Amino acid sequence: MLTRNRLLAGVSALAAASLALPAAAQDTIKIGELNSYKIFAAFLDPYKKGWEMAVDEVNAAGGVLGKKIEIVSRDDNGNPADAVRVAEELLSREKVAFLIGTFPSNVGLAVADFAKQRKTLFIAGEPLTDKIVWDNGNAYTFRLRTSTYMQTAMLIPDAAKLKKKRWAIVYPNYEYGTSATAAFKKLLKQKQPDVEFVAEQAPPLGKIDAGAVAQALADAKPDAIFSSLFGPDLAKFVREGSQRGLFKGVEVFDLLGGEPEYLDPLKDEAPVGWYVTGYPWYGIDTPEHKKFLAAYQARYKDYPRLGSIVGYSLTMAAVAAIKKAGSLDQDKLLAAMSGLQLTIPFGPITFRALDHQSTMGAYVGRIGLKDGKGIMTDWHFVDGKDALPSDDEVKKMRPAN
Repeated sequence: MLTRNRLLAGVSALAAASLALPAAAQDTIKIGELNSYKIFAAFLDPYKKGWEMAVDEVNAAGGVLGKKIEIVSRDDNGNPADAVRVAEELLSREKVAFLIGTFPSNVGLAVADFAKQRKTLFIAGEPLTDKIVWDNGNAYTFRLRTSTYMQTAMLIPDAAKLKKKRWAIVYPNYEYGTSATAAFKKLLKQKQPDVEFVAEQAPPLGKIDAGAVAQALADAKPDAIFSSLFGPDLAKFVREGSQRGLFKGVEVFDLLGGEPEYLDPLKDEAPVGWYVTGYPWYGIDTPEHKKFLAAYQARYKDYPRLGSIVGYSLTMAAVAAIKKAGSLDQDKLLAAMSGLQLTIPFGPITFRALDHQSTMGAYVGRIGLKDGKGIMTDWHFVDGKDALPSDDEVKKMRPAN
């Protein structure tokens, strides 16, 4: 007969064992998500709404592998060291199945390296640096969002068509900005060998002295400007540049300037005529997007931003990988991610086996004004697969797994 103490000891052991169970053995499948919510709220508040909607949709339809999914989310403070600490906490304490998320490129690269060390799947949502899938690519890291190279490549046809010779460049001085600038210089030189880069400004992220930057570019008398500024830095640059007449007679390309997160705050100061990539949510009439838009507006009584698309699509990619793998075994998840196909609000995408980059596309157009608010005009969609370098070039850049 069991004594009371032995019985209690047995119950305690069972309870402890249940607390230590991996995500696969619990009633829910936990996915660890980390992001820079406090620092990049304009993008990541809509992003969170996107993944919350996706979680509810998946669970309402019965979940995956017979279980509901749960996203355990943490703020990484936009800091690589904090992000690695948070990622470790998600794996060790929260027992998540794998990791998704991150926003700044330097944070994404840090978590990608951590995932490699811990042999854990990491699906990066937003970091745009090319290094995450090419120079620093690894077997455990996949990336959803269209990269700096891809988005730059989408703008190059219009830039080359203008045949402007003297270009000035401005970018935030961290991995994303340097990556975008390198891609632009390389791709434009290929199309237009006689191009000159006459000025370059690289202010620290979030700390632009916009007046000084605008004046330095104006002094160089460029024919055209390429910018990868975004957020408050972009808004300050637009205002100071406009006041100084920097943009008069000068063609301007901004990598992210058509995203509602960065265009909407400019209101009637939106720089008409700029070439941008972005998200004209109000004009996309594909079945996939119309379904997403209706569900999002019904739920939030608001229109989606690009972050909403990324958060929703990232979660759906994670669920598709689990479903295809039929397991939370890391090797099976990695095999499932390689070549994974799914349909997101922008249409069908594939996570390429070659470099783990998804073929998510982007909308390219120009900035216009309507009812005192910036919009995208003359836009068209570019499939991500059409904006990538050749397979041979990728193989030269990416180390063997």
